[in-house]
Amino acid sequence: MGGFFGAVSKRDVVYDVFFGVDYHSHLGTKRAGLVYRNEDTFQRQIHSIENTPFRTRFETDLPEFQGKSGIGCISDTNPQPLLIRSHLGVFALTTVGCINNERELVNRYLMYEGRQFSAMSSGDVNTTELVAALINHESDFVSGIKFAQEVINGSLTLLIMDSRGDIYAARDKMGRLPVLIGKDENGYCVSFESFAYHKLGYVDVHELGPGEVVRISADGFETLAPAGEDMKICAFLWVYYGYPNSNYEGKNVEVMRYLNGANMARAERERGEMPEVDFVAGVPDSGTPHAIGYAHESGMSFGRPFIKYTPTWPRSFMPTNQEMRNRVATMKLVPVPELIEGKKLLFVDDSIVRGTQLQNTVEFLYQSGAAEVHMRSACPPIMFGCKYLTFSRNKSVMDLIARRVVHKLEGAEGTEHLDEYIDPTTKRGKCLVKEICESMGFDSLSYQSLDGMLDAIGLDRNKICTYCWNGRE
Repeated sequence: MGGFFGAVSKRDVVYDVFFGVDYHSHLGTKRAGLVYRNEDTFQRQIHSIENTPFRTRFETDLPEFQGKSGIGCISDTNPQPLLIRSHLGVFALTTVGCINNERELVNRYLMYEGRQFSAMSSGDVNTTELVAALINHESDFVSGIKFAQEVINGSLTLLIMDSRGDIYAARDKMGRLPVLIGKDENGYCVSFESFAYHKLGYVDVHELGPGEVVRISADGFETLAPAGEDMKICAFLWVYYGYPNSNYEGKNVEVMRYLNGANMARAERERGEMPEVDFVAGVPDSGTPHAIGYAHESGMSFGRPFIKYTPTWPRSFMPTNQEMRNRVATMKLVPVPELIEGKKLLFVDDSIVRGTQLQNTVEFLYQSGAAEVHMRSACPPIMFGCKYLTFSRNKSVMDLIARRVVHKLEGAEGTEHLDEYIDPTTKRGKCLVKEICESMGFDSLSYQSLDGMLDAIGLDRNKICTYCWNGRE
């Protein structure tokens, strides 16, 4: 994934942008960057954050920065923001999204014009540099942004800071990610997460619509390209990777998770499938609010049988080595023996993607003396890797535990019935759940239904992307 923050003001915004970007650290683990506009010059720094938190890497840079405008990012892809010099002037650019047709675009629009790119060590092109080249294909920023969004297969949300220090913000044409504008007495900011600027003293003033392009200065903002009618915002913003305090399209993340957990419990009770347990618990962190909603609706006690130790490893997938990631995930789980030994436990996780870490968690619980372990997933079985963002992207669909089980049950023919497999009320859906439950060693397993999850989000269902579950565009 990734996230960004920018600000332009009548005062210095170095610390606003620094803290605003830091508040997006939950969205990426690879690289981060800051760039400021100071009078006639740009100041920029990019660091790896794979083994060191953002704040630690950039604290020593802050005394050197000055500027009344700046942008920054957390990125799970390439080094950015980039500084670009072209017929549009010198500008800084940061992007969030996914480009599936990168090679085609390089060959189709750029190579025949005799342009070249700096290659990374892998030989690949920095996708943000590719976006810059597409923008430079046109005669102005707005036309260039719209052109880039039109030819990219995937998604593109971005910030540009021009040579005057003004910021252009553009939301993906299908609105797959949020972009929000805040205001204080001296200027404006733009952010992926709304809570980031609330903590800095800004108030909400505008949320960009799908495809909308806005120019922001210290004096205000103006829409340069209007929002479109169609939207496909990512459902996982609420289910998993959105921060609890944030609102997207007017819907709060934490509130959605409570509602979602309650919907799961209510549906289980109606089916007569709710087990009697000593504690309902969440798999930290994002599973916890779903579990609170489940516990409240079920009337069973909420507890925390294990605590996640995060001071040194805030994200379990930070190490590049899979074996090390698994080890770190296990090391982070610190049990509370008094809440595990001899207890019947029901856990709610935000999702079950590959199943590797969850299997380790179950083994850890049984080894710690649990009598029963029941598992609930706050979303339906994931059947497709995301092709619009960098969340749940896999080298093969067989990396997904649900697809591996479908293949085991029916082979290639199973792909013709995926809609049935994600529906827990169908025969195929029940077979899928039974197989995963037995293979993972749970005493019972249940997935939230697609309807239950969408009901908890509370938006028009046609405006929410559900590609990961049903493969529909």
